[in-house]
Amino acid sequence: MRNFKVTSKKRNVIFLCLAIILAFFVLCDTVGAETGVKKAQEGLYEAAHTGYLGAAGNTELTKEQWGLISIPTTIGKIIGALLSFVGVVFLVLMIYGGFTWMMARGNEQEVTKAKSLIEAAIIGLVIVLAAYAITGFVSGQLI
Repeated sequence: MRNFKVTSKKRNVIFLCLAIILAFFVLCDTVGAETGVKKAQEGLYEAAHTGYLGAAGNTELTKEQWGLISIPTTIGKIIGALLSFVGVVFLVLMIYGGFTWMMARGNEQEVTKAKSLIEAAIIGLVIVLAAYAITGFVSGQLI
């Protein structure tokens, strides 16, 4: 069996690839959340327009100007990118665990190592999804 060593050059390449993937997910718009975010922004715009601007007599704030103050959109994009990144890491760990299991060739120590890797990946994914669900529930109750 071959012994794979991770050199500093390989580590730098892996880090660069992960940084590119993370930047891709951060800079791209999420498809599913886009309509909900637009509806929320329109509701916030109307609330600001009727409550604050209507009382002051100023009606100069446009939807384009309100779009510049979209902190929830930015936070949503970052969270979506991190969850996408966790999904990619989960997929890579599952493939690696499956590959290790297939290449074990009956070696019980390697099979146990592969099983524990797959179990750890599944547990990690469940923890992340549970944290996301709890956060969504709590923020939904606060709003």
